[in-house]
Amino acid sequence: MSIENGRKYFRDLGMEDRVIEFECSTATVELAAEALGVEGARIAKTLSFKTPEGAAILVLAAGDSRVDNKSFKSEFGYKAKMLTSDELTELVGHPPGGVCPFGIKPGVDVFLDDSLKRFMTVFPAVGSASSAIELNLDELYKLSSAKKWVSVCK
Repeated sequence: MSIENGRKYFRDLGMEDRVIEFECSTATVELAAEALGVEGARIAKTLSFKTPEGAAILVLAAGDSRVDNKSFKSEFGYKAKMLTSDELTELVGHPPGGVCPFGIKPGVDVFLDDSLKRFMTVFPAVGSASSAIELNLDELYKLSSAKKWVSVCK
């Protein structure tokens, strides 16, 4: 169901033809990079975290980056706690491996990590474990409704 939400999101913007679907899984950075023929760092992985209030936030980061717990706590004021698979589907609306900031449930804040800034274009998922779209950073910021750029990864 989630890929339909992602496709509809881009269809409503007249961009559905840019959505790429694969026969193979792209659920991990490595699989997505192989399917797309790009370096893994250009995969815009979406990390999902639980707020102290029980809501979700998403942080898109370069595929080769990792969350720096100290920087995360400094930026958001609480310890980084990843959502479980069940929480992910319930709070965000996408399954593991297909999490993206497109077609998500209302109230989920999205942030972009500075680790993405070294690329002209990146490839986030579109709601399934076998989808992607190539976006430049301005498009990603606008289309993800990002709150701001953050520096929470190393």
